[in-house]
Amino acid sequence: MENLTPDPAVIKAVERLNYRVTIGDVAAQAGLNVNLAQQGLLVLASETGGHLQVAESGDMIFEFPPDFRNVLRDKYFRLRLKEWWGKVWRVLFYLIRISFGIVLIGLIIAALVAIIVAVLAINSSRGDDDGGGSDSGFDLPGFWISPDFFWIFSPNYDTQRHDRRRDKPQMNFLESVFSFLFGDGNPNAQLEERRWQTIGTVIRNHRGAVIAEQIAPYLDEVGQGFEQEYEQYMLPVLARFNGRPEVSPEGQMVYHFPELQTTVGRSHPQSIATYLKESLFAFSQASRGQVILAASLGVVLLGLGGFLGVLVSGGAGKVIALLSVGYSLAYLGTPLIRYGWIQRRNRKILDRNRQRQQRVLSSEHVNPVVEQKLLYAQKFVAETVIQDDDLIYTTDRDLVEQDLDRADQIDAEWQKRLEQKD
Repeated sequence: MENLTPDPAVIKAVERLNYRVTIGDVAAQAGLNVNLAQQGLLVLASETGGHLQVAESGDMIFEFPPDFRNVLRDKYFRLRLKEWWGKVWRVLFYLIRISFGIVLIGLIIAALVAIIVAVLAINSSRGDDDGGGSDSGFDLPGFWISPDFFWIFSPNYDTQRHDRRRDKPQMNFLESVFSFLFGDGNPNAQLEERRWQTIGTVIRNHRGAVIAEQIAPYLDEVGQGFEQEYEQYMLPVLARFNGRPEVSPEGQMVYHFPELQTTVGRSHPQSIATYLKESLFAFSQASRGQVILAASLGVVLLGLGGFLGVLVSGGAGKVIALLSVGYSLAYLGTPLIRYGWIQRRNRKILDRNRQRQQRVLSSEHVNPVVEQKLLYAQKFVAETVIQDDDLIYTTDRDLVEQDLDRADQIDAEWQKRLEQKD
């Protein structure tokens, strides 16, 4: 028999909704397909000892113990392993991030040492040729390292170094080197999750009945011509939330989502953005001074490597020179290439944001067709709030006990009616 693992999205949604949910609650909160939400709740309930409750209307309610994460953690080795690996990966990723800065500084120091050794060797050979004079005629410039310098190897460098400043940077210097090279990740990594959560919230805010113009600002493509006219872009929304189209007498379409009209607590409209806005890619989240310093050190390494290559003709010095030049070229070239890529990517993001915003503006204009559709959608607006009195079955109590309670409730209702009749 296949061992099903609870869906992390369902787990998060249940926690956010205070451990007592309907299928529609979870589907809207997590932006999940209704069928997947139902399956996920059934799996989670079976694995954590959750309780299933059934209302007279046939709607199902799932109730979970607040510590169900601990139950899962104790039951699933993979979950424990994943949590452990998450902690290990944070440390490993931090070491990877600072490694580029460490290599940069290490090569600069190695190149400086190699240059000093090469210059001393050249001056020594000249001194021997001139009769061993005590004055080599070459003075090395002073090189002073601030005591502050070594704090860059600490993850708390920013707080230790800048406690006396008001504007604390977001990262230490070694992390800023990684940010200068590779950026700080995709700002829209959770875009799809955010999209479907927002669409689910829009449907819930309108109590289960919407028109296409209310959903279009949260989609990427709405098609052209025939596809846009017949609102085919609504098909993924209908499939995900078990919706169905309703046709008005004038032949216009509204969309009804019965699953999202049932809840265990009276819902209040939530504030959401008028359209789905993607974030632009930033070149780096490091401060301007950190970026300038990181770029300057790359130029310094390139200069030192080139100078060392001229001074030496072989041996370890030549290897250091080649490594310094090669690393500095890659170090300076990577951000240049990434900058061009970011500009192209941001232009596309701005175009998509502009298109979504235009859909909002077009739907806000006075339009008799849109007004007719909104009026027809009101016929399907509803909200079913399931109370404890509506329950006819729950798995957290004995069935015989529930039948007795149900019988007592029926007797009380009849008694009340008889008293009212008398």
